Amino acid sequence: MNSSNESLLQFPCDFPIKVMGKAHPQFQQAIVEVVRQFDVEFDDSRVQSRPSSGGNYVGLTVTVRVSSRTQLDDLYRALTGHPMVKVVL
Repeated sequence: MNSSNESLLQFPCDFPIKVMGKAHPQFQQAIVEVVRQFDVEFDDSRVQSRPSSGGNYVGLTVTVRVSSRTQLDDLYRALTGHPMVKVVL
């Protein structure tokens, strides 16, 4: 089954990741800094931001260029471990 999972993604590829956290003036910049550890050419224009209906949370969609499954997994771990992040999808 693992081999079929590996074939679903062709690397390198652009991969959208949704990151949600409390609305905070530094949230987007903090997430961009984490992403840049894994994609040094990451551009801020590849971030889409959407506040929650109540304005307490914000959802970011970051489209990252990844070259391997390991890089993608490491990025997910870094994002989920960040203190400002509530959910990563």
